[in-house]
Amino acid sequence: MRRTRLIALILAAVLLGGAAGAQAQDVIAIIKTLGIGAAVKVFGPDINRFINRILDARQAEIEGTTKVVPILSISIGVGSPGRATVGAAQVAGPRRLVEKVQAVAAIDTNFSGVWQIKVLVPVDNLKPWERLSRVQGVGVSAIIDVRI
Repeated sequence: MRRTRLIALILAAVLLGGAAGAQAQDVIAIIKTLGIGAAVKVFGPDINRFINRILDARQAEIEGTTKVVPILSISIGVGSPGRATVGAAQVAGPRRLVEKVQAVAAIDTNFSGVWQIKVLVPVDNLKPWERLSRVQGVGVSAIIDVRI
C-alpha cells in the first residue's frame, strides 16, 4: 500500500511538473530528480534482482553481493555547458563493502568534441560534490538509464 502511494505521488508530481510550462524548468528538474531518487530507493532491490537474472541467464553472473543505488552524474563541458543528471547503477563486491555504498558519483567530460571520459566512483554518501569518498573494492556492474 505504501509503495502504491509513493508511485502515485511521484506520477502526480511529474505530470503536474510537465503541465507547468517552460517557466518552471528548474522545478520540473527537481521533481524528476527527487522522483528518480525515490524510485531507486523503493525499486532498487527489484531492479537488482532483474539485472542479476539477466546476467545469470547469459552465464555472466556476478560473484559477491550486488545492490542498486542512485548514480549522480556531473558533466564538465570543455567548450560546452555542463549538466547534472540522476539515475541508477548496480554495484558489486564483498558484502561488507557493498553495504557501505550509498551512491555512484559519475563525472564525465569531453575534450574538443573528440574524447569523452566518464569516471564512475562508488561512494559512501549521497553528496559526493561535498566529499568524494570512494568505497575501495567495489565496482560498478550496470548502469540504469531513465528516459525523462
